[in-house]
Amino acid sequence: MVNAMRRSDTDYAGAWSNLLPSGSAWPRDPSSVLQQFLLGMSGVWGQQPVSDPSINVDDRAADMVETESDPRFTIEMLTDWETAFGLPDPCLAESLTIGDRHNSLVSRYTMLGEQDPAFMVAIALGIGYAVVIQEHSPFMCAISKVGDTRPLSGPSTNYRWELGPGTIRQSYTIIVLNPRLSWFQCGLGQCGVDPMLTIGIFTDLECILTRIKPAHTLIFFNFSGVTVNGQFAGIQGH
Repeated sequence: MVNAMRRSDTDYAGAWSNLLPSGSAWPRDPSSVLQQFLLGMSGVWGQQPVSDPSINVDDRAADMVETESDPRFTIEMLTDWETAFGLPDPCLAESLTIGDRHNSLVSRYTMLGEQDPAFMVAIALGIGYAVVIQEHSPFMCAISKVGDTRPLSGPSTNYRWELGPGTIRQSYTIIVLNPRLSWFQCGLGQCGVDPMLTIGIFTDLECILTRIKPAHTLIFFNFSGVTVNGQFAGIQGH
């Protein structure tokens, strides 16, 4: 986060005093009526020790620089950020909390398009789902192996070689491991608006991955392994 320099009313009064013309009509004595007037007027612009810092221009500008310029923390300009990056995503038809909107914005802001399985897994994780991608390969003589060709990690049914037409290599299965749980978070949730828990129904996952997949491929979803690991389970703050 950027740390903006915050100036006091005295700083602004001093700057304005330096802009005054020279001469006896423009005294620099701090006790003069002119300098006291400048100090009083500068309270709208700079911090005052006993006033509410949220009402002056300098603090509001610093807040905009420090918070609203960062897509991870923006609140007041969140809608403007979303408009600039084509959000809210039409795939996210469910109601979203401020935290969900931050996650979507940061994901769109940092996304670099790729076509490998790791990219699809990262996109799914960014919206709250842990997934495993099962690729399909047709059995080919002199290339494929017989026996137990399952990987050492991952679903036990994910065999490397399969009997079927050659076109199966253009399809893959997304094995979903958890529901998306969005818990109310202090500082992000809105009291009286956001529920304590929102449970995703996978429509966002299917829509987004189907949209970004390579055009020549087919994608299937397997929800048979979905589990909830504990009362407050979630994926990276979701």
